Amino acid sequence: MDPTQWDAPFPLIVATLFCIVLTRSNATYWAGRLVARGAHRTRAARWMDSSGYRKAVDRLNRWGAPAVSLSFLTVGVQTLINLAAGAARMPLTRYIPATVVGSIAWAFLYGTVGFVGWEALVLLWEHSPVAAVAAGLAAVAGLVWFIVRQLRRSQLVDDLETGTDD
Repeated sequence: MDPTQWDAPFPLIVATLFCIVLTRSNATYWAGRLVARGAHRTRAARWMDSSGYRKAVDRLNRWGAPAVSLSFLTVGVQTLINLAAGAARMPLTRYIPATVVGSIAWAFLYGTVGFVGWEALVLLWEHSPVAAVAAGLAAVAGLVWFIVRQLRRSQLVDDLETGTDD
């Protein structure tokens, strides 16, 4: 189902894609909230009430909105990030704007190039599986680098706020 092949005006294609992805991302967020609520009734409650978990939730709620928006430009990560945002009970005042921005980007991306990126990866795999794996590893390395950089920055901010410099 390639949206570039739909026989409809471009604004209608983008609006339709926007509504689809906004509905899907919010459904995933609320599923995460329900899962977390249910987990509080199990042995996981002890873990979820720990200071380490609370710190992680605070960081996600503080720095997670850009991750939510950027996740819409990925394949396979978007659902997990929206689920985590719901499980961590990211405030809707941060989540909704982030998901709207991401949904707009996703709608324009898929409304213009459709599945060209996926088709390019398939062609690369057919030509050279090694190059396709290398491209995937480079993408993962870039994502890891970005996440580590953000974590270091947030730790620096925390250290400055608490007056420690470990």
